[in-house]
Amino acid sequence: MKKLVSVLLALALCLSMTAVFAEDAVRIGVMGPFTGPAAAYGAAVRDAAIIAAEEINALGGLQIVLDTQDDEHNTEKAVNAYNTLKDNNVQLILGTTTTAPCIAVSVYAAEDRILMLTPSASSPDVLESDDNTVFQVCFTDPAQGTLSAQYIAQHGLATKVGVIYNNGDPYSTGIYETFMEEAAAEGLQVVAESTFTDADTDFSVQVASMKNAGAELVFLPIYYTPAAMIMNAAKSADYAPVFFGVDGMDGILTLEGFDTALAENVYLLTPFAADADDERTQSFVTKYTEAYGIVPNQFAADAYDGLYILYTACVNAGITAETSAAEACEKVMAQLLEMEYVGLTGTMTWNEDGTVSKTPKAVVIKDGVYVSAD
Repeated sequence: MKKLVSVLLALALCLSMTAVFAEDAVRIGVMGPFTGPAAAYGAAVRDAAIIAAEEINALGGLQIVLDTQDDEHNTEKAVNAYNTLKDNNVQLILGTTTTAPCIAVSVYAAEDRILMLTPSASSPDVLESDDNTVFQVCFTDPAQGTLSAQYIAQHGLATKVGVIYNNGDPYSTGIYETFMEEAAAEGLQVVAESTFTDADTDFSVQVASMKNAGAELVFLPIYYTPAAMIMNAAKSADYAPVFFGVDGMDGILTLEGFDTALAENVYLLTPFAADADDERTQSFVTKYTEAYGIVPNQFAADAYDGLYILYTACVNAGITAETSAAEACEKVMAQLLEMEYVGLTGTMTWNEDGTVSKTPKAVVIKDGVYVSAD
């Protein structure tokens, strides 16, 4: 029921903003998987963007209208969603949410000169298009792999480590590769490696390889759906290692049908901790929880920051409802290369290639909620 309420509320808010501000507002598209197996990511991005847009519009200056399109974490549907946004004359895009759709869409965005600020597509591959117009809010996959290995070693979480990753996913393989390089430098002993594909639903073999190798910690550079299946398989095998994930794990606590007790004491890297005591974080967490019935994850926080980043750049660049998408693209990109933004997910600056510079935090799941691990 909470999911239905969330979707209906999001739709109502978007329609309301469209009716009021469509004629004189900057039009920003929001793309992500609002349905399907990765819906927890896309819904978080959409819902947080709605909260940010409400706050921005309440300021009374530059107004924003959101156009939300579901890509279902599917590359073909992502291109269709992008084309819909283009036909609807959006000027900027907050998205896409996940890596593979973002890679697929980035080529067209570069050709059309439409700026995309992705809150959570973290692979460097999303930035590879000629004349790239994609910028990231999230830290990149190489950073996640490197920092995960450093954190595990420096905090003495384990010496014998296993890794399970998706060898058909650029997000997962990108993190895996840099993790393995840094693990060797940090003196971690990787005793087992195992892979899977998107089609796999039985992880008993992968879990058995970790258990038989004596892995004290299993690193999971993967999304939350396969992570949940791995934890279920570990329970069945009477195997209880420390699990350490990355930002794609965020969302596991809201996965329908998953026993969240299995995620107790799981670590993950994230740019956002909902229990942070600063006023802005607590205000956002309160609004989000009241609106949608769940605590926001880092995808939500990155999207909230992302919309404020676009808003700030638009104000500074003088973007209006009459500005073309191509002109907005060039002006906002120039602003991003000059600005420093302090948000819920850290202090951010951007490089010429669109990568963001900021430092992730480690959190651990305790009593069914994320808390700072430091």
